[in-house]
Amino acid sequence: MSDSAKEDIQLLIEDIHLDFGGLKALNGVSASVRKGEIFSIIGPNGAGKTSLLNCINRFYTPSKGKILFEGHDLLKYKPHKISTLGIARTFQNVELFKYMTVLDNIKLGRHIHLKSGFLSGGIYYGKTRREEIELREEIEEKIIDFLEIEHIRKSIVHTLPFGMQKRVELGRALAMKPKILLLDEPAAGMNLEETEDIVRFILDINEEWGVTIILIEHDMGVVMDISDRVCVLDFGEKIAEGKPDQVRRDEHVIKAYLGQADLTLSRLGA
Repeated sequence: MSDSAKEDIQLLIEDIHLDFGGLKALNGVSASVRKGEIFSIIGPNGAGKTSLLNCINRFYTPSKGKILFEGHDLLKYKPHKISTLGIARTFQNVELFKYMTVLDNIKLGRHIHLKSGFLSGGIYYGKTRREEIELREEIEEKIIDFLEIEHIRKSIVHTLPFGMQKRVELGRALAMKPKILLLDEPAAGMNLEETEDIVRFILDINEEWGVTIILIEHDMGVVMDISDRVCVLDFGEKIAEGKPDQVRRDEHVIKAYLGQADLTLSRLGA
């Protein structure tokens, strides 16, 4: 790797091991994510993809290895402190406050950056009031407008279709002012139109907002179309990493997805 490429590395994952009893969820996984790229992690079910994200934002603690984000050793941080560094996350299964409004759910994402104290918050006066007004204006004018959800901003989340709930969760993550955004299957459960919308948002977040994206996604069309680089996991081990065209031709990747018998048939032109 060139010196310039090393300088661009925003997240460095080194030799991560994660065990659940006798099960090895991750076995010596290493990878590097460059600032401003879309870095996708793919692999069959149970390959360790979500476990790796859970290590990055400290839901899980690896038994061995190192994760560095802009010079910060993430394994030394408590889980609730990770977001203050500029790491935000969405989940495979929507994790929202379902009986709160869209606006209130998104505003909660900015809570980590609010500076008002307990007393001023209690009386809602002065600095606290100004901060709340500025926050609401920014979220309504930037995030809600960007995600095209103005018409549902006062809706209770659990009344919304699944695709819209996914947008709300993305909005909450954006409210955290992320430098790097972890997306766990953002297009899962969506129809074609909803998938096209979420892909458009991801590209705009990356290109216009300058946010690095780490993406887990089973839709290989999406992955190959928008990724700068792809990392492939299988049974907790990294089996390939590179540009989409390189990865799609890798025999280890083909075998992991198709199986040895299908790989042999594909070589024979069957």
